[in-house]
Amino acid sequence: MTNASTLVRAARKSRRLTQAQLAERARVDQGSISRSENGRDADFSTISRLLAGSGYRLYSAPSTRDDAATVAAEIRLRLSTGDKDRALRALLQLNDNLVVERGLVRGILTIAEPESTRVAVWDAAIAGLVAWRLNEEGLPLPDWTRAPSRFLRTSTTLGVDPADPTPPLDEVPSEFAERGVLVWRDTFASI
Repeated sequence: MTNASTLVRAARKSRRLTQAQLAERARVDQGSISRSENGRDADFSTISRLLAGSGYRLYSAPSTRDDAATVAAEIRLRLSTGDKDRALRALLQLNDNLVVERGLVRGILTIAEPESTRVAVWDAAIAGLVAWRLNEEGLPLPDWTRAPSRFLRTSTTLGVDPADPTPPLDEVPSEFAERGVLVWRDTFASI
């Protein structure tokens, strides 16, 4: 479930707005945006106003699962400390979250554009996973999954376990392969 700070930041960045630009559009002071993005001003009316200033509306869906933007923030945190194992666990949790939900709720978990993890292969992997799971249900893909920054020029693995062999393309979900992420399909199989 997205927290308000992640939601506001994702909405602003998806429109390529600075905090100052959003403040002007939403007719609030820039400090209010900063506080909201840092989790200190989560008043519903403020969040709704900031989302509207970004060109979005606030909807809710019955789910207790974290969305792609929240998981990407977790992955970024884990990667910043060098913990690729926990980053992979977070990606697997996103997979499980998407598999459990159906239809509209599955789609809602992918709408907010995740901030970069600051590691291109992980950004591509998140987009590949979302595309894979939405394609399974015939749901439309959010634009961010097709952004050039979500595709690698050279195919590579996530590099979690150096002893893990590189999978052949027929063992890689096509949505990952087209983004240049070489990951075993069975990595995402439920246990």
